[in-house]
Amino acid sequence: MRLPFALPDIGDEEIDAVAAAMRSGWITTGPNAHAFQEEFVAFLEDPTVQAVAVNSATAGLHLALEALGIGPGDEVIAPSLTFTATVEVVRYLGAEPILVDVDSDTLCMSVDSMRAAITDRTKCVVPVHYGGLPCDMSAILKVAREHGLKVVEDAAHALPARYEGRLIGTLQSDATVFSFYANKTMTTGEGGMVVARDQAIIDRMKVMRLHGIDRDAFNRFRSDKPAWYYEVVAPGYKYNLTDIGAALGRVQLRRLPSFQMRREQLARRYFERLAGLPLILPARPNEAGGHSWHLYVVRLDDAAYARGITRDQVIMDLSKRGIGTSVHYVPLHRQPYWRDRGNLRPEQFPQSEHAYQRMISIPLFTAMTDADQEYVIDALHELLR
Repeated sequence: MRLPFALPDIGDEEIDAVAAAMRSGWITTGPNAHAFQEEFVAFLEDPTVQAVAVNSATAGLHLALEALGIGPGDEVIAPSLTFTATVEVVRYLGAEPILVDVDSDTLCMSVDSMRAAITDRTKCVVPVHYGGLPCDMSAILKVAREHGLKVVEDAAHALPARYEGRLIGTLQSDATVFSFYANKTMTTGEGGMVVARDQAIIDRMKVMRLHGIDRDAFNRFRSDKPAWYYEVVAPGYKYNLTDIGAALGRVQLRRLPSFQMRREQLARRYFERLAGLPLILPARPNEAGGHSWHLYVVRLDDAAYARGITRDQVIMDLSKRGIGTSVHYVPLHRQPYWRDRGNLRPEQFPQSEHAYQRMISIPLFTAMTDADQEYVIDALHELLR
């Protein structure tokens, strides 16, 4: 593969930080993880939120929903056009995910579909900031407040996106969950972060993050209480982020502004150079917003299909040229478990289904060179012009 779909941007500073963590003796959750949480809050520029570092965004979603009291008999609304992690955690808690359609332009959760899905069992809504474009959070929060619902933002794609001038993570949701997986806008290898304002939610997530123990290993070994003594106050999980991962994340967080500038530059060039092809280009944020450009998802338009060009054909032809692509996502209503559990049919999700049939995620990552991007652009012109 000449050009992969995604590649982490890791330099000597990250390698040195990880090596220093390994030499320090703290390789599990320790001083780097604690500093990472504090630095993440500082990056968000909102001292009213707190952060909890975890070993994946999936873990963060699970912790957030559990802390909010989601349980058997409850319903949680989420879009079908997302990765299964968004809703699998709902089943962990014995609750039921209710899948809804997306907006045809943004591919974020449709507010009208969300509103129509609310029942007396609905307890929470999980909007997904698709590709790094924020959802219509004002409308989502308004509907949620009207019905007394909790809101947990799946912001796996959305660091450092902005909504109405504010960074995602500082809105009025109950919790926001970020991902630091290898292909995200910054990485810890595997890892994530949950932010919230309510101290009770933060405290519960911290306890449940590490086996339900009332104080984590770092505090146990630096407190004036006997290091061996702890109390298990709940049947928790094993979701803590290691200091090795946090050391990597701290450097990546410092580089995130430059990463974002590069992603915006790459996105602008795609918009300029792909205009005029039979493609629907991604929705852009309004003037008060900001896209993280985690993904650049194009869709074949009707003109392409009229000429007999299909999504799968384009993917194969790009692969033959050594260009990696992906599809985000095979909608959950098509996945056997969710399809069969909910007796779901494609016609229930017309916008998700239409987008899925035509979408291609093309390479966009900070380590791409201008020549790399021109190679992708030239290939698309050859295939579609």
